[in-house]
Amino acid sequence: MMNEAIAYAKANADRFVDELKALLRIPSISTTPERAGDVRKAAEFVAEGLIAAGMENVRLIETPGHPLVYGDWMHVPGKPTVLCYGHYDVQPPDPLEEWKSPPFEPEVRDGNIYARGAVDDKGQMWMHVKALESALADGGKLPINIRVIVEGEEEIGGHGIEQFVREHPEVLQADAVLVSDTEMFAPDLPTLCVGLRGMIYTEIEARGAMTDLHSGMYGGAAPNPFVALAQVIAKLKDENGHIAIPGFYDAVQPPSADEMKAWASLPFDEEHYRKTEVGSTELTGEAGYSVIERTWVRPTMDVHGMPGGFTGAGAKTVIPAKATAKVSFRLVPDMTPEATFALYKDYVASICPKGVTLEVRLIHSGEAVVVSTDNDYIRAASAAMKDVFGKETVFVRGGASIPIVGEFERGLKCPVVLMGFGLPDDNLHAPNEKFHLANFHRGIESILRFFEKVSE
Repeated sequence: MMNEAIAYAKANADRFVDELKALLRIPSISTTPERAGDVRKAAEFVAEGLIAAGMENVRLIETPGHPLVYGDWMHVPGKPTVLCYGHYDVQPPDPLEEWKSPPFEPEVRDGNIYARGAVDDKGQMWMHVKALESALADGGKLPINIRVIVEGEEEIGGHGIEQFVREHPEVLQADAVLVSDTEMFAPDLPTLCVGLRGMIYTEIEARGAMTDLHSGMYGGAAPNPFVALAQVIAKLKDENGHIAIPGFYDAVQPPSADEMKAWASLPFDEEHYRKTEVGSTELTGEAGYSVIERTWVRPTMDVHGMPGGFTGAGAKTVIPAKATAKVSFRLVPDMTPEATFALYKDYVASICPKGVTLEVRLIHSGEAVVVSTDNDYIRAASAAMKDVFGKETVFVRGGASIPIVGEFERGLKCPVVLMGFGLPDDNLHAPNEKFHLANFHRGIESILRFFEKVSE
């Protein structure tokens, strides 16, 4: 069965890419209310793809936000059940002027497909759909039982799917969850991610005067909310990358000695990372820790935007009545979003500048996750990737967050396999996002081999 499914995938490789391009043309930006229709259109596209693949009970599941897409195939009694997860929503494409080709007009260049969502996560989610189609094309059977759940709110916190897992865990009950929304450590190096950072995403709103004021008439007497925010942000983290919130690091769980030893053997070139991935004159961050530690197992604080005031062309000498800063923290085991947010909120209140009031709001959050490698599903995934790439699979942690992963572990009480095929320079959340097409095809084969090994 395996050889026939792989042969089918290879024979239909060009069509699979054409279908992916059609999905990538849909601007399913979950954070933008005006795009709600496009987000639903992407959900319907995924549902149609699952039906065409041969999956059963395919339907949209409504949530308070964007819909979930569900499908299953449950015809192998006594065999394990794997839940395949992905998301069809994408990040906003800004800044548009930095894209070499329009973000929602996919273009293939140098073996890569460029578009918003190419690797995060439409391309990787579509690998699941096409692996299922390839397996079902051979006699209409899968080697194991499969459920599929695809969400449209991963980029804005995943509230809908979290609520569904808590209220209806029986619908998604499985022996393991397969997630393809991570990256390989290096090209051609098969990689399983066994840890993700958590996060809290927040807004600080500063309010000063009751209305916008003329800076000539009132400058020097009226408080400026932007200056106040700058002062607050400057006190959150010092020049050595140390976050100044009292008690912030108290719950941080360091990695094991075995993990540190394994990471030391990974093919990492800090200068190449600085030059080709980051593109800055220097790397910054918490003193005393390596780049891998700073991006995988240390908490961080970042500012993402400061909307407010006048940002148009030319000049307008206004002191705005209010200003906002969007601030996030990446969390590591054993930090919890609730406790971290409480520490942060209290600290911001304690350093509030004169003349302004501050409101700190939690937008969304997720817990850090560490996956045990001592289970049959991780071993099956590791062996599957080794078969495809011809090298031993390495275990890494990821610096990003996938909010639902922790909820799967807690709510479904089963292991999560983070088997991703992105590359470090795929520009997730940035202009010119891409997915290496060879990895798209190898991902489909790896998933097929994973299903087969799980059945054994």
